[in-house]
Parts: sequence; C-alpha cells; structure tokens
Amino acid sequence: MDIIMGYCVGTRPPSCLILLLLKLFATLSQGLPGTGPLGFHFTHSIYNATVYENSAARTYVNSQSRMGITLIDLSWDIKYRIVSGDEEGFFKAEEVIIADFCFLRIRTKGGNSAILNREIQDNYLLIVKGSVRGEDLEAWTKVSIQVLDMNDLRPLFSPTTYSVTIAENTPLRTSVAQVTATDADIGSNGEFYYYFKNKVELFSVHPTSGVISLSGRLNYDEKSRYDLEILAVDRGMKLYGNNGVSSTAKLYVHVERVNEHAPALHVVAHVPFSLDTEPVYAVVTADDLDEGANGEIESVSIVAGDPLDQFFLAKEGKWVNEYRIKEKKPVDWESFPYGYNLTLQAKDKGSPQKFSAVKIVHIANPKRDTVPVRFEKEAYEVSISEFSPPGVVVAIVKLSPEPLDVEYRLSPGEDAQYFKINPQSGLIVTAQPLNTIKKEVYKLGVTNKEGDLKTQVTISIEDANDHTPEFQQPLYEAFVNESVPVGTSVLTVSASDKDKGENGYITYSIASLNVLPFAINQFTGVISTTEELDFESSPETYRFVVRASDWGSPYRHESEVNVTIRVGNVNDNSPLFEKVACQGVISYDFPVGGHITAVSAIDIDELELVKYKIISGNELGFFYLNPDSGVLQLKKSLMNAGIKNGNFALRITATDGENLADPMSVNISVLHGKVSSKSFSCRETRVAQKLAEKLLIKAKANGKLNLEDGFLDFYSVNRQGPHFDKSFPSDVAVKENLPVGANILKIKAYDSDSGFNGKVLFTISDGNMDSCFSIDMETGQLQVLMPMDREHRDLYLLNITIYDLGNPQKSSWRLLTINVEDANDNSPVFLQDSYSVNILESSSIGTEIIQVEARDKDLGSNGEVTYSVLTDTQQFAINSSTGIVYIADQLDRESKANYSLKIEARDKAESGQQLFSVVTLKVFLDDVNDCSPAFIPSSYSVKVLEDLPVGTVIAWLETHDPDLGLGGQVRYSLVNDYNGRFEIDKASGAIRLSRELDYEKQQFYNLTVRAKDKGRPVSLSSVSFVEVEVVDVNENLHTPYFPDFAVVGSVKENSRIGTSVLQVTAHDEDSGRDGEIQYSIRDGSGLGRFNIDDESGVVSTADILDRETTGSYWLTVYATDRGVVPLYSTIEVYIEIEDVNDNAPLTSEPIYYPVVMENSPKDVSVIQIQAEDPDSSSNEKLTYRITSGNPQNFFAINIKTVFLGCCNKIL
Repeated sequence: MDIIMGYCVGTRPPSCLILLLLKLFATLSQGLPGTGPLGFHFTHSIYNATVYENSAARTYVNSQSRMGITLIDLSWDIKYRIVSGDEEGFFKAEEVIIADFCFLRIRTKGGNSAILNREIQDNYLLIVKGSVRGEDLEAWTKVSIQVLDMNDLRPLFSPTTYSVTIAENTPLRTSVAQVTATDADIGSNGEFYYYFKNKVELFSVHPTSGVISLSGRLNYDEKSRYDLEILAVDRGMKLYGNNGVSSTAKLYVHVERVNEHAPALHVVAHVPFSLDTEPVYAVVTADDLDEGANGEIESVSIVAGDPLDQFFLAKEGKWVNEYRIKEKKPVDWESFPYGYNLTLQAKDKGSPQKFSAVKIVHIANPKRDTVPVRFEKEAYEVSISEFSPPGVVVAIVKLSPEPLDVEYRLSPGEDAQYFKINPQSGLIVTAQPLNTIKKEVYKLGVTNKEGDLKTQVTISIEDANDHTPEFQQPLYEAFVNESVPVGTSVLTVSASDKDKGENGYITYSIASLNVLPFAINQFTGVISTTEELDFESSPETYRFVVRASDWGSPYRHESEVNVTIRVGNVNDNSPLFEKVACQGVISYDFPVGGHITAVSAIDIDELELVKYKIISGNELGFFYLNPDSGVLQLKKSLMNAGIKNGNFALRITATDGENLADPMSVNISVLHGKVSSKSFSCRETRVAQKLAEKLLIKAKANGKLNLEDGFLDFYSVNRQGPHFDKSFPSDVAVKENLPVGANILKIKAYDSDSGFNGKVLFTISDGNMDSCFSIDMETGQLQVLMPMDREHRDLYLLNITIYDLGNPQKSSWRLLTINVEDANDNSPVFLQDSYSVNILESSSIGTEIIQVEARDKDLGSNGEVTYSVLTDTQQFAINSSTGIVYIADQLDRESKANYSLKIEARDKAESGQQLFSVVTLKVFLDDVNDCSPAFIPSSYSVKVLEDLPVGTVIAWLETHDPDLGLGGQVRYSLVNDYNGRFEIDKASGAIRLSRELDYEKQQFYNLTVRAKDKGRPVSLSSVSFVEVEVVDVNENLHTPYFPDFAVVGSVKENSRIGTSVLQVTAHDEDSGRDGEIQYSIRDGSGLGRFNIDDESGVVSTADILDRETTGSYWLTVYATDRGVVPLYSTIEVYIEIEDVNDNAPLTSEPIYYPVVMENSPKDVSVIQIQAEDPDSSSNEKLTYRITSGNPQNFFAINIKTVFLGCCNKIL
C-alpha cells in the first residue's frame, strides 16, 4: 500500500492532465455561438448596433457589446466580410486586433454610396463571416443595425385653412376648432408645437393637440370676426436653434349675435292735475340687457284694457326708452268709474325678436271721491262780556272736511285788531280789553289760506257796571285840638257816580286797619270824633282812607280818597324832677363858683323851656341856682363866713311858665377837711323812663298810621294786584282722551282789594298752541276745549293770567305745565305699507332676514308693540319684541321661490281693547354672494416642458361658485407672475406662458392665484397655489465620444489597491450638464477588479491582482453625459497583468515517503523531488538543498536534478 501511495504522489501524469483540459474546452465550445473549429467563433451569435441616418462616410456603427472573435491562437490572421443583408452596399466590415481579441468594426462606405434614410429603411440585418487566412477556420454572426432618426423633416398642416362660426354667448373653455399637422420623423424629432403667430387673448391653442378653445368673452358689437394664424414649430428644430416654421394654418372665427334677454317694463303711475292740458297717467321705461340691436326696444304697446282706444304711449322723456301714457281723446270716466287697467308689452329689435312679460298699470279715475271743502257755518254769532281780558275764548271756526295743511286767517279790518285767531285750530280769542262805550258789536271775516273760502263772525258785547264813584276833591285835610269833646264833627267828604240807579247810589266808609278815634256817616260823609284826643299819647296826625261804594250789579265799583286830620297840642302837664331828696357834703374851703350839683326837670308838653329857682333854704345867699341849666354853685366863700361845720336845706322848684313842679330838697353839709368828689346822692323819680314809654306809645301810633300811608285811597285806588293761591300747581297731568268739556283743574286766585279792584278774572294768555284748553273767566275752571293728541304734542306750557277789574287794571301770571298722558288711541303703524326681502336660500336657521318695525305713538304698554306671524309657515318666525324675522327651518328655493307672510303688530294695552295692524312681508329666495370661489382642486401641480412656446396655456384653473349673477362670476389674477413669466386670463383662468422657460435656470415656480367674484357690495376671493415644475427637455444633441474604440494598459500584480492603471478621456460637444461626462465600468472580465473615477476617467485597481490567477482583463467603460435623456458611448479597455516574483516553489507532494535499503551503497538514488514555481520567470531558476534532518550526512541531493542520493555512509 505504501508503495502505491508513494507512486501516486510522486508520479506526474501529464497525459491525463492534457486529456482533461481538452475535454473541458470541447464542452465549453459546444455552447458558444458562431462556433468554428477549435473554438474559432464570435462572442455572440447576433449583435445589435445603431447608426444615425444621413451619417457621413466612414461612420462606425455603435454596439454595446464587443463584436469580434477571441484569439485562442495569437497567430491567427482573421478577416471579416459582410456576406448578406447589405444589398445597397451601405456598410463595410473591418477587423482590428487588440491583444487576444479581433474586433469586428462596421462602418458606412465612402465615395458615391447612397446615404442612409430612416424614412425609407430603418433596420439592416447583416450576416458577417469571419475566417483565418491560410487555415480552414470560419465563423458566422448576425449584426442588426438600427438606423436612428435625424430631425430632417418638418410638420405640415392639412388642411391649411379652417373656418368656424360660434355664438357670442359661447361659454369659456369651449373647444371651437382643431387644427392638424403631421411630421414624418419619429420620437422627439416628430414632435411639434402649435401656437398663435400673434398674441391672442380670447383664444388659446393646445400646443400638442391643436384644439382651439375660447378663453375670453365675445362681443359681437366689438368684433364679429377673428382671423387667427396658427404656426407649427418642430421641437427638434427649436433645439437646434432653427425657429423656422414648416407651415401656417389660418382659422377664421365668425361670431354670431344671440338675442339672450327679453325686454323688461317698469311703470310708475301718475295722477295728473286737473288743469294739465296733456295729462300724463303713467311713466313707462323699457330695459333690455342685450347689446346692440338685441338690446334696442322697437316698441311698447297697449295690448289690452283700452277698448275705446283712448290712450297711447308717447316716446319722450329724459331717458332713451321712456314712454308716457297719454290720452288720445277725452277719457270716458263715467263708463269706467273705477278707472282702466291697461296691459302693456314691449318687444326688442333682436333676431329672433323677444317680447317682455305683460305689465298691467291701473289708471285711476281722478274725479272719483272728491268732497267740496267749506266752513261748517256760513256765519257765527257770539256774545262776550265787556270785562273780557285778552285771551278769552270768543269762537271756533272750522272747515269741513279740514285739509291737512289748513290755515285760518282773519280778514283785515277795523275790528280785527281786537282779536286773534289760531291758524291751525280756528280758535278766536280776544287780543286786547274791550270798551262798550266805543262799540257794542264787532264783525270779523275769516278765510282759508287761499282766500277762496270765507265766513263771518259777529261778536256782541254785554253791558256792565263800568263807572266808579268820583270824589269831589283829590284829598281832604282838617285840624282839631286835643281838648275837643267826643262827637265833634271834624270833616265832610262827598263823591258822585255817573251810573244810574243803584249803580250810581253811593255809601261811605272808613277803610283803616287800625282803630281810629273817628267815624263817618255812610250816607252824608261827615267825619266826627268818637273818643277823647291826647296829643302826648296819640298821633299828632291821622291819615286814613274814606271809601265811596256804589250799589251796582253784578259787582260794586268803589273809589277811595285820602283824609288827613291833625291834632293840636294844649299845655296841660307840669314839669317833673328826674331826681329828688338830694343830700351831700362839701368842705368849708369849697371854692366860690364851684359846681356843687345839678337838678333836672322834664315837661311832657314841651311847649316852653323849664326854669329852675330856689324856693327856700338860701336865705344867707351862699348858693346860686342857674335858672336854665339847673346847676347849683357856691356863691360866697364859706371860709370867709367862718362856717366850718353846718347844714343847708334848700327847696327847689321848676316851671314851664304856667305850671310849677312839685318842690324837691337838696341838703348840703359843710365839713372841715378833705371831702370826696362824689359826696351827693339823690332818689330817682324815673320820670325820664315814663316819658320815654309815653313817647314810644305815641311813636307806635304814628307808625301804624304811617303804615297805612301805603293804603291811601283804600277803596278808590286799585292798590293790590291779584295773586294765585298757594295751591297753584306747577304741573298737572291729563289723559289725552279726556272728552271735550271735561274739567281739568280749578285755579284759585285772590285780590286783597275789594269790589272791582278785588275781582279776579282768569284767562289763558299764551301756550294754548292747539286750542285744546279753555278757562272760565270768572271761576278759573280749566276745561278741555278741543280734543288732545299726545302723539302730536305731549306738553303744554300754559300762561295762566289773572286780571282784576280795577283802574288801572292789574294782573299776574303763572306758568302751568300740562302733561298729556297717553291713552291707547293709536294702532301700531308699520313704517312701510309692505315689506320685501331677498335672502340666500342656503341661509342657516336662525339667520335674521329683516326687521319689520311698527311704531305706536302711545306710551307705556299702550305703545309697546308685539309681533307675530299670522301665516301658517314653518320656515319663518319673528321675534315678538324686536320684529326681527328669522329663518326657522331649512329653505329650498327650487321647491318654493318666495313666501308671502302676514305679520301682525299688536299693542300691549292693559286695559281696554288692544289695537293692531297687519302688513305683508314678501320673502324672495335668491343667491346672495356668500360663497368664495372654491378651486377645484384646491391646489394645482403641473409639469411644463421648458420648450413650450410663449402663449401656451399650461393650466386651466377651475372654480366653483354656487352664487348666481355677479356673485358667481369669477375673475382670476396672479399674485406673483415671476417678472412677467406667466399671465392668467382673468375670465377663463387660463395660465399662459408669457416668457420662455429654462430648466437650467429655474426648475420650480410656485404661483399664487387669486379667484375673486364680482359680488356686490362685497366681493369674495380665495387663493390657490399652482406648482409649476419645469421639465427638462432633451437638449442633449451630441453623444460623448472617445478618440479610439479601445485602449490597452498594464499593471503589475500585487499592486496596492487604488493603483492607477490608465486614463480614458471622452469628449462631448454639448454645453452645460449635457456636456458633463461621467465614466463607469459596466461590463468586462475585470468588472469588480477595477474602479474608474467618474469624473477623470482614471482606471485604478479595486483588488489585489494575481497574474498567476488571471493574466489579463477586458473592461467596457461607458462615458455618459448628464442630459435629461443621457447619451453615452463605450470604449474597450484591455489590461495586462505584469508578473512579479511573488510565489515560492511548490513540490509535487507535501510529504514524501521513500524507502531505502539499509547498507545501500553510496550514491543510490532514493527519490526524485519535483517542484514548480507559478511565476513565469522563475521556473528555470529552481535549485534544491537539504535544510534539516540529515545531521550525519547520510543523504545528498543534486541541486539541479533534484535527485536524492544515498549513501555517503553505511546505514
């Protein structure tokens, strides 16, 4: 066994190895296309290649794969030939050998060969044969050549002229026509755009379909025909910079007028004046919303209601389509007392003609229900007292029926100055006092404002006691001594009266508030004393009034005269000492002439001066009493007389010349030594106090008489004016429905005078503006004269004036405020005869649609109004307090377009009957502009090719606005147009390009679009966004190209990763991104072993290479540009791996097990060791030696032959 194993390991079977390799190669060869003998075959059985039409001579076709045959034998001389598929002789096959590969290259022929035309033939299938010169080796393959299109044809219109007719009311965005053009090129070369030659706003053309749409409103009157020129631009030509147009098509758009609207009539009735020569009964206007002839009114006619042909329509007036209904002949009102109902209809001049809805106008009979106006009485007769002061009611005159603008006037005349009339109420009152002496009857003429209506008022004056007694003297004076006896006649007064009878009979009386010592005989007028007179205690002069009164009826006239009686003084009183019983002390050396004391006496009569004298006690003559002053002095020296101590008793009296006073005593004591200066004392008699009290009584009496000086002529002179009682109110409240004649208030007033002077008369002198009040002249009873109306006037400020009947007459006045209180006498009145409102049918529940308002002129609960809906409806309700009508249920205009509601306004009277009124509210459901235009969709995103022509519509915006009329008409605008690059049609929402786009400059635009309706008064708008993405158009005109179709390089094995091998460089004639080249390795045996820098084209190692494993590599390198549609070309790269001594020799077996016999002789061959080195350069340089295990040197090895020998020594 060991021997066998050793044989197998140590034996090299070269024949077996060769057979195995041949078998493997044969197996692989059976699966390859184009197989020839010994592996002579093409890499593929069919190749795909391309070439552009119109290519120049010697243009090589391009293929993504290597076309050719691998050289198994580098000595082969291969030739290629096209054997079929090229009947026209366009192509030629060439061979190029690089390393171990013979490339098949096919090119166009030069010379006079025809040029490729894709439109004639776009594909060629060539059969190519490969053979080895000098050997019987052949292989075949197929090459499919696709002829690529070049933009060598232009689009053509067919037909070139188009004509359409559209109505002027054609909706926006309607497709009105389509033009058609064709281009025989394919792909982008066959693409073209339609656009208008000139800028057109009302139309748009789709750039690819050629559909022309309406993008604006047509108006026949502005323009009835549009001549449009549409051009077709070949996109390829535009890319190459050739803007030439292949052909032009003309489109004629004829606009057709449409009579869309019927005329509408508006009538305003008119009541002519009776004096009009050409009475106008109504004014009619006709409107037609159409333009041009369609909107012109041909006629307005009376189509019914005028059987007698009495009326006609005259076209005149300020406006163009204004007509007036007039009469052709006198109208027969008797046959038609209620008037005529004329039916009118208008027609326009449109085609076809349209007629308006009929309109009925009522012509009222102007002669119906006329009542003549006249005064209630042809003549008025009244009588008043001659005592009547200004403001006394005389009479009330009235027109019936009374016009609203009535105005009463007094006709000018002599008697008119004494009276005045209220122009609104017709109340006549006195204007000044009347005098019966002058006139007993007054006659007044009363007319209306125009003066065509008249009446007469006769006023009789009632006679009265109007004369006053007159005294014969203006005043009376008399003198009497205080000593006359009681009953003495002092004075007689006398008066006379011009009246007769009892009105002229006179009696006298003293009018005094104080008790007088006199009396008067009431019949004779004699004044006499009634008590003793005292000058000292009574007034010196009596002044009083004597009154003379007649016995007249109904009142007495009285007059007064001043009477003065002076009292004479008589000396009937003795003087009285103020002090008596005086005593005192003086010194003995008291100087002569010195003042000892003084005495004083008072005489009440004050007729003479009092004189003093010493009656006794001064016999020695030591003392002197001054008779005038009463001063007692020392006349002789006491010291000379030797009197040191002594007493003197003096008696002193006083006299007024007739009467002596009772004597008084003065006791004087003389002492030796110093005496106090205050050494005399007396007893007070209080005479001065008593005299003062008596004079005070007299002064008071005089004061009372002086007080009555203001009451001189107490009866004959009207001293006091009348005055109101303290109970006079400042204001009083009365109900407005108080009946005429009802008492309001009794005014109280007084006059302190008597008789006529104290008789008070009452009158309203001012403030009675509506003549609603009167006051009884004598009693002061305030009454309702005419009905009050609080709603017309709720406050009156009456000037209540009171007069007496004195002469001169005196008066006084007070203001009385009359507050007229409300009564429920007014029904609520709506501010309008009827109401109508238009509301949006989609209004939500609770929406307030209108406020009806009724006003009640009453106050309080009488004037508070509550509202209710009488009509049975679920859709509407009303706020009972405010009158606001609101929606109570959902509305649907399509099911019911309008409602007629009866609304009641009722007051809240708490007593009596409540009053109410009813009004009609018409509710019309229509569309209110409450919806903003809604974009559909809410935002837009469009992709736009950068080469679209200017004027192309890139997007149609669509909005939905459910509103009708102007509220549903939407106008579009761009918030930002990027410097005029975009524009939008305001009517259709078409967004157009206004400037060319360039993808390389900007790829995205975010347009903000506003849609705004035309609603009034507020227009609503919404905003949307249009994202415009610019799509890059393939402007990549040139394909990158390499200078060679293949390159060769080498690199040493074991080179570190990233080692540069070689650099390929391609060129691109485009600019920008289209000319930027990226390199990549996409095919070849070296895929993954090598990298290429995508920008520089440097090929470098991506792995550690081992020549012993693979000695060479093929790479297919692509050069691709950065165009939208990238173009590329390829180059074949052959890289040879250079050898490096990087492998150790290897023995055929890792362990050998030779056997040698012991005692074998020297140089016996034991084993032959076989070794190989994978490196190509080291196989012939191997040497062998024993490195270990042979310490005794039994064995030896030949360094070259590799034989191990034995034995140097005996084993």
